[in-house]
Amino acid sequence: MLTGQWIFSKRRLQGGSAMTNKSRNAVSRRGFIKTFGKGVVSTSILVSGFPAIVPTAVFGKTSPSNRINIGAIGNGRISRIHDLPGVWKYDHAQIMAVCDLDSNRMEDAKSLVNRYYAKKTGKTYDGVTGYLDYRELLKNKDVDAVVVSTPDHWHALIAIHAVEAGKDVYLQKPASLTIAEGRALSDTVHRSGRIFQIGSQQRSSPQFRYAAELIRNGHIGQLKTVQVGLPGDPAGDEQPEMPTPKNLNYEMWLGSTPYVYYTEKRVHPQIGYDRPGWLRCEQFGAGMITGWGAHHVDSAHWAMGTEYTGPIEVSGWGEFPAKGLWNVHGRFRTEGLYANGVRMIISGDFPNGIRFEGTQGWVFVSRGNESVTSSDPVAKLKDAQALSASDPKIITSVIGPDEIHLYVSADHHGNWLECIRTRQQPIAPVEVAHRSCSTCLLHHIVMKLKRKLDWDPIKERFKNDDEANAMLSRSQRQPTRWTVIELIQMHLQRLSEAEERNDHTSRHVCGHHRGERDPLCSRCR
Repeated sequence: MLTGQWIFSKRRLQGGSAMTNKSRNAVSRRGFIKTFGKGVVSTSILVSGFPAIVPTAVFGKTSPSNRINIGAIGNGRISRIHDLPGVWKYDHAQIMAVCDLDSNRMEDAKSLVNRYYAKKTGKTYDGVTGYLDYRELLKNKDVDAVVVSTPDHWHALIAIHAVEAGKDVYLQKPASLTIAEGRALSDTVHRSGRIFQIGSQQRSSPQFRYAAELIRNGHIGQLKTVQVGLPGDPAGDEQPEMPTPKNLNYEMWLGSTPYVYYTEKRVHPQIGYDRPGWLRCEQFGAGMITGWGAHHVDSAHWAMGTEYTGPIEVSGWGEFPAKGLWNVHGRFRTEGLYANGVRMIISGDFPNGIRFEGTQGWVFVSRGNESVTSSDPVAKLKDAQALSASDPKIITSVIGPDEIHLYVSADHHGNWLECIRTRQQPIAPVEVAHRSCSTCLLHHIVMKLKRKLDWDPIKERFKNDDEANAMLSRSQRQPTRWTVIELIQMHLQRLSEAEERNDHTSRHVCGHHRGERDPLCSRCR
């Protein structure tokens, strides 16, 4: 049985010749899943032997002793709409704890999960424990794994603490606030041996996998350019200081970032679960370059075969608001050059999606009309096409039995849960998460500096550029229990020692030593 990250199964894509529409060179997301999803996923699972998530009705009820107990850390919009439903639909997983440092949100999450299980079982249910501090939840030895759906500036630290506590982790993207944090996260996860999945759910969408297979197998000739289109975020006015709500532990919410006064539009709505303001504040994230960029860059890397490395050169520019509370980037255009000669251009002026341009044609892939939440930014698409190409024959072509076939996952949360059972690597493991996020952050740094930067993806340092290297981490306030400074310093010390020995195995570009195997690397095959 073949399981693991990379699967080279001998299979055929089913129903390819029937994939047409009025233009005969594009297909909607719904149509793609109907035509390809059933044939591709089911066939590849049977042939490759990848362990499928099978409904409980097939095997009977899941034994409580075999159930995976889940804690949900961060109970805001994305948790309620995406992550909690993504987990609770599986009978072999049980959400037993929720945690948020806003007590109202924590209580809402408790009620939401209790109501779901009550409706599911037809009985009164009150089995969910609520926490206001994630560290207390991590002490609960009955919790096997956690789903982390917090603001970005808490991602790396909570995930690090979780794996150190022996928990498997599903982490919302992006992986980290800085490149240094991301490296500390990846190294810690690999030392722990825990199962880690980043929430890059596009890897579990059939059109993104199929597009990656088309590119990997040369169906558009030699890949030359990748255009990544992202949505944008509006700027905002200054906001007055407001009294901190009694239900919110605002001091802890700020975490390691500098102290700033409380105002509701800096944090999250006190009524309802609309899109929170922190997403537009650079103190807590980098804006759409990591918000949507982490998804699209990861999908692009998957197709390019560069998911364990990064660009060797970045250039470009970005515009930032001169005033106002919401200060993430506005218009921008950045470019990354990879060692294989491929150029990745990222801009908000492109349609929301990824366009791969080769010597024999192009492929465009997107989510089509899919959205995770109702408040997601509107994509700049002329239609709802999930997959299109310069020639209809490209997207109706068959991936041959001797060509590259990528890891198949029919559901992102389900893949994580199954890998917790099997202890195999999931489809979006931690080093992949770090490399997609770090690439986005490189583009963010060049937006600021507006000049060409040379990057070493093995050492993860800019070449001869102290100003740029100073932006690989951010200053963090005390108390130190809320920072990852010591972990970052340990990593930099290990890197320095490796450089002195001229030993780069600790930063081998493909990550093969971490159990994440790159099929394009001769040392991994």
